[in-house]
Amino acid sequence: MTQTQQVLVLWDIDRTLLYVGDIDRQVYRETFAEVVGRPADRLPARGTGVTMPLAIRSLLLDNGVPEAAVPDLLPRMVELLPKRLAAHTDDLRNQGVLMPGAVASLQAVHDHEGWVPTVVTGNLKPNALRKLAAFGLERYLDTEIGGFASDDDHRPALVGIAQKRAQAMHGTTFTRANTVIIGDSLEDVRTGIEGGALIIGVASGKTTVDELTEAGADVVLESLEDTAQVLERVKSLTTARS
Repeated sequence: MTQTQQVLVLWDIDRTLLYVGDIDRQVYRETFAEVVGRPADRLPARGTGVTMPLAIRSLLLDNGVPEAAVPDLLPRMVELLPKRLAAHTDDLRNQGVLMPGAVASLQAVHDHEGWVPTVVTGNLKPNALRKLAAFGLERYLDTEIGGFASDDDHRPALVGIAQKRAQAMHGTTFTRANTVIIGDSLEDVRTGIEGGALIIGVASGKTTVDELTEAGADVVLESLEDTAQVLERVKSLTTARS
């Protein structure tokens, strides 16, 4: 009897599983005004996948905050950001949308024997958990072994963090050969390449199939709507390298 291969599946959140529209930018706007004391004229770009601490740093500098003031202001904004998002919990439910196929694909990966589903995300952990809970997605993910911007603002480092946490819990060594990241942005692709994971790109965000392919994704899907295809791609990528 052959032993079931364990595979660590790292899901991105925004524009891969769900989309919260302008809520994140509104939260940045409110947090900046509260900490800096004036409105922000320029907000972080949408859909980049950059970690929240790096987005906050850019937000401060792009709005004329002296670089010398950033080390003081940035951690204050990082601390405040989850509180500001919490005030928009109803908006997340009412304005946010699930990406096509997200629930079925999450459930299928969750139910697959030997696969360990979690997240690697540019969100701070409290923000990630709040977004997932707004749509009832946390039931399909082990968020205790994920990688969050709260852990490191360098997103590729989050792969190794998740791998170590998963190894401690499951007793399996997770490497590039048995780790798959599923995400929609160029930052997700870079995270996999530099962090040590195989990459399934999903063209559900602002990045096209061609752009994800050219960036180095191992496989690119138009969406998550074909659940069988999602499972097959995870299986074929990791079986080929086991």
